[in-house]
Order: sequence, then C-alpha cells, then structure tokens
Amino acid sequence: MEVIHISHPHEVEKNDMPKMAIALGYFDGVHRGHQKVILEAKAIAGQKGLKSAVMTFDPHPSVVLGKSVQHVEYITPPQDKISVMASLGIDYLFIVRFTREFANLLPQEFVDQYLIGLNAKHVVAGFDYSYGRMGRGTMETLLFHSRNQFEYSIIDKLSNGDEKISSTLIRKYIREGKTDELPDLLGRHYTTSGLVVHGDKRGRTIGFPTANIDLLEEYIIPPLGVYSVRLLTDGKWHEGVCNVGHKPTFNKEKGDKPSIEVHVFDFDEEIYGRKVTVEWHKHLRSEQKFSGIQKLIDQIGKDKLEAQQYFEKNKV
Repeated sequence: MEVIHISHPHEVEKNDMPKMAIALGYFDGVHRGHQKVILEAKAIAGQKGLKSAVMTFDPHPSVVLGKSVQHVEYITPPQDKISVMASLGIDYLFIVRFTREFANLLPQEFVDQYLIGLNAKHVVAGFDYSYGRMGRGTMETLLFHSRNQFEYSIIDKLSNGDEKISSTLIRKYIREGKTDELPDLLGRHYTTSGLVVHGDKRGRTIGFPTANIDLLEEYIIPPLGVYSVRLLTDGKWHEGVCNVGHKPTFNKEKGDKPSIEVHVFDFDEEIYGRKVTVEWHKHLRSEQKFSGIQKLIDQIGKDKLEAQQYFEKNKV
C-alpha cells in the first residue's frame, strides 16, 4: 500500500495517479462500519479494473474547527490506521492534513481538487458523509458536484443490535471499560502501542514483575482497573494481566497520568526499550487500595487466575 500525505493546496498531478475507486471518511477505529465502506471501494475497484484507495484526514476536524467536543484522543492513531488499512489490501491511502484553509473549501472545490483532481472514477462513502465548507456537501449533492466525472455508492449504517456502529459508541465503550464488547464493533480487539520503560520495579519484589508501558500516541485509555490482556512483543502474543492506575497501595499522591503495567504469564525476557502492543480483552475489577502488601499480593494472584481462566475459555 502506498501512503500519500497531502497538504492543502496539494500538488499531486491527476495524470500521475491511476484511475481509482476511493473510500471517503475520517475512519477513526476503522470499525466494521468503516470496513464496509472501504471494502466496497476495494470490490468496485476489482470489478472495474481500478486501483483501490482511501482518503482520510488528520487531525480530527473537531480539533481544528474548535467544536465543543474535540476528539484529541484516538482509537486508531495515524500509524495504527495505516496498518489496519494495509491489512485490508488497499492500494493507496491519502492522509490529508486537515486545516482551516482546507475546511473552507467549497463543496465543488473539494470535489474538483480532491476527487476529480486525484483521478477518482468511483467514490464510496457512508450515508452521513459530508464535505466542503460547513459540511454543506452531502451524498445527495455529490451527483451534482461530480461533473459526470465519476460514479458513486452510498453505504447504509451498520448496526450491532439496536445501536449504530460508530466511533462515538466505541469511544464510549472504551471509557466505560467495556473492552470485551469492542470486537463486535471493531471486528478485532482494541489495541494500544508503546515502549517498555523502567518503572519502580516494585512488581518483581512481590513476585509479579511487570512491563511498564509508555504509550506512543494519544490513545483513549480504558478506566482505572485490572484487565486480562495480550501483549505483542517481537512478533509473538503473550497472555497476561494489566493494571491501569496510580498504585494507591504505594502512592499517596496521584499523578496526572495513570500507569499501564502488564504482568505477562510465564515470561522472563528483558524487553526494556522495545515497542509492544497491548490487546485489551476483559475488565476484571476496578482499582482499589489495600491495607497491606500481602492483601495486594493475594488479590493479584486472584486477578492472574481469573485472567488465565478467561483465556482458557476464550482461546484466541
């Protein structure tokens, strides 16, 4: 997959680009609803002898436009989004730098410069996609703005039970700790990536050494508590239990940023400085303060057993 970063005004020549079927959207999470849009563009590309493409934007428009609710934390930061798109078998990924100047394009200007101008021959987007200044361009106006230069397809909403699958719903679930329900929405487990850094090494003194993980991006983090997780390091997945918190048994003062520490089962390798990925499975309990070290050790033992039983029942 070729990744093309674009800043407005772009200088990509139409003649330098192949004819494409292009999917449009912000696609944070690249959830099942997004995948329906993207894979439709891929299928149409195959049918019509076109290249498949996705156009997304960074940062989130809400940040640039000063909306009351700003999505500054990601479900899938740009690098993660690139990885998921590549796994879907897309030929081209356009990442457009979202600025006020770009946001002020008239709907016709957006279509002329970013669809017709990039050699789009078929456009696919969700039913609620909008484009151009104030979002005045919609899927109902796209036929008019297309100048008969491309065809388009509109994808209806995808639901999980009674709820529309959306990035908003996924953010809500993450913040509520409903990590075990996310695969129904994402089509995969939620993941976060970071570097293993040196912590206070207290875990090893009580028999539960942990990998202290410093996140690489502004991910949405599940609430404080203990989770069954898997950890990816050096291409291998390992089962474990993760604590998100401020370690109240030891720390009297809470820091601004909670720590993310993973105790990996049957694992004794040194992985300091390595990039790892945490795959979030099930919330086991909320963070709590214990009256003594032994009670903490006993509870961690129970957490470990519960996580092991979870993985035994839910073989990945």
